Amino acid sequence: MSRKKRNQNMDALIASIETIKKNQCSLSVEDLNVLNEVISKLQFLKKKKGLTDKHLQQHVVEIVELINKFFI
Repeated sequence: MSRKKRNQNMDALIASIETIKKNQCSLSVEDLNVLNEVISKLQFLKKKKGLTDKHLQQHVVEIVELINKFFI
């Protein structure tokens, strides 16, 4: 996947998470912390250059695990 397309996907995911944060006033502090951590990890990945597919996959696994915490 090209870097441009990857960044567009991350931007869309960040925007979706921001929408969840804004529209769900009943979120716990822990849930907000998890969502903020996901956003910060995504923003870090956007800035990082020279990622191999393997490194990107490792970071994405971490992000998915955090998102999974939110839904459990």
